Amino acid sequence: MNSGEIREKFLKFFKERGHVIVPSSSLIPDDPSVLLTTAGMQQFKPYFSGKADPTRDFGSKNTVSAQKCFRTSDIDEVGDESHLTFFEMLGNFSFGGYSKEQAIKYAYELLREYGLKIQYVTIFEGDDVVPKDEQSHGIWQQLGITDIREQPKSENFWGPTGSEGPCGSTTEIFVNDIEIWNIVFNEYYCLPAAAGTAQAGKSDGSLEKLKTPGVDTGMGLERLVMVLQGKKHVFETDLFAPLVAEMPEVMDERTKRIFADHARAIAFLISDGVRPSNKEAGYVLRRIMRRVIVQSELAGAGSFSGEDILGLGGGLDIIKVLQKVIARYGDFYPELKKNSGFVVEVFKQENEKFQKTLRNGLKELSRIDGVSAKDAFRLYESFGLPYEVIKEVAGKKAKNLNREDFEKEFEKHKEKSREGQFAKFGGHGLLLDTGELKARDEVEVKIVTRLHTATHLVQAALREVLGPAVKQAGSDITAERARFDFSYDRKLEDDEIKKVEDWVNDKIRRKLDVKFEEIPYKDAVKTGALYFEKEKYPATVKVYSVTDENGNAVSKELCGGPHVQNTGEMGTFKITKQESVGAGIRRIRAVLQ
Repeated sequence: MNSGEIREKFLKFFKERGHVIVPSSSLIPDDPSVLLTTAGMQQFKPYFSGKADPTRDFGSKNTVSAQKCFRTSDIDEVGDESHLTFFEMLGNFSFGGYSKEQAIKYAYELLREYGLKIQYVTIFEGDDVVPKDEQSHGIWQQLGITDIREQPKSENFWGPTGSEGPCGSTTEIFVNDIEIWNIVFNEYYCLPAAAGTAQAGKSDGSLEKLKTPGVDTGMGLERLVMVLQGKKHVFETDLFAPLVAEMPEVMDERTKRIFADHARAIAFLISDGVRPSNKEAGYVLRRIMRRVIVQSELAGAGSFSGEDILGLGGGLDIIKVLQKVIARYGDFYPELKKNSGFVVEVFKQENEKFQKTLRNGLKELSRIDGVSAKDAFRLYESFGLPYEVIKEVAGKKAKNLNREDFEKEFEKHKEKSREGQFAKFGGHGLLLDTGELKARDEVEVKIVTRLHTATHLVQAALREVLGPAVKQAGSDITAERARFDFSYDRKLEDDEIKKVEDWVNDKIRRKLDVKFEEIPYKDAVKTGALYFEKEKYPATVKVYSVTDENGNAVSKELCGGPHVQNTGEMGTFKITKQESVGAGIRRIRAVLQ
């Protein structure tokens, strides 16, 4: 089977057994605790914790997906035979539909259909907090698996590190000495421990039994394809071989693998709305983009010589490789084809921008005899040379340079920036922090309250101008601005921006009343009030309405507040920026003047 058939077989197997196929979520996660989507279960976290209803949203308690994932922890290791940044995670999930026995039997049955023989499995050995997973042990024995290995919590208990969330013991399946499938039994909810109170065996805090146990499984597509196609490593599979074939023959194998991995990552990140920058996900994208740009120049020049590295046309047409990625994955991930123009354009812009500083940075690097962490950070800060580029280009001159020391220099820089911000704001903490609204003092509370009310009007205005398909996808409000995310598949035209502004400002100018009522959730939905479809609401909710002179609601939403009492308190509304933050999701930033 080729990789597409392998992926399709996984999804079809579970669909035939009552699972709903859920499309991959964006690499830009809804979960603020992570930088990028790292696992298939991330989009399902609200269902495991009971905050959302799977039957309402999917029509089933059981789902299956092939999820786009990105892990930054492996960037430095990419180039060997196994590490990747971007990968696909196949997973089946149950939110109270079934538990251990069915999950293990599904895995056993599917692997047999793939023609794979289980070598051995692992289970949780238990500790003083969570007992040994005797049930999984018994199920595996019934299926004829005799090599069952017991492992400690560090190996066979999955839970969030340093934060709260669903957690539980795991059973892992090995084929040909390769861990191919991990099945997590979410039976507990991990609460963050108060400082100094974490008990033995509860490193992430105390555990509470979940009312409804769940199943969360993950099997990396790349690893599965490698095993099924009988390859020595993932870069020999049909997921990578066509990309590697685009590389010049003179390029060493390690660099070919870096290019193949990074090309996939770049295409998917840009397609999902990430743009190169010096912070967060944008910084990750910039790092890998600049790494391949420099490696391409090195391939063209043959070796680093300071003066003659650039201007030789490069050894590789990176755009061609990106287009190959889009063509190969675009049928299953249609957003790639839809955003193909953006992928190419964003890469070209970053390449042009980077070329302007690269030559000077490389010249400066050539003058340094032994590159220290301080030198490396200066080159990064002044010329934009990433750590990876410095390390690879400098070769022996950077033999004593390591990531840990570079990060320490980075932290020193960030600490100075934090001190500057602390001084700027007078050292105050946050008086209000709901997750959506943040304010440091009473003055800022009033500002964010006005902006919060403005987001209600914004959603109503967007639906009026663009159509009822527009739905809120998130918001973040500080005293400086309101950020509002919404579902829409293209950039707003200038006249559409103006229409939205005019609509909101008309409601402000008319000094309309803002009122709320507390009513049963089911009744609130029947009134036509807007709400987050994936959010689980209490039995009784608040419905905030902005009503016109005739008592008709121009805006009505389920919300906990706070809001102004009259729109006349708000000032003049202005949209300052719009951008894409993922496939089908737009973001606007706005202020009240």
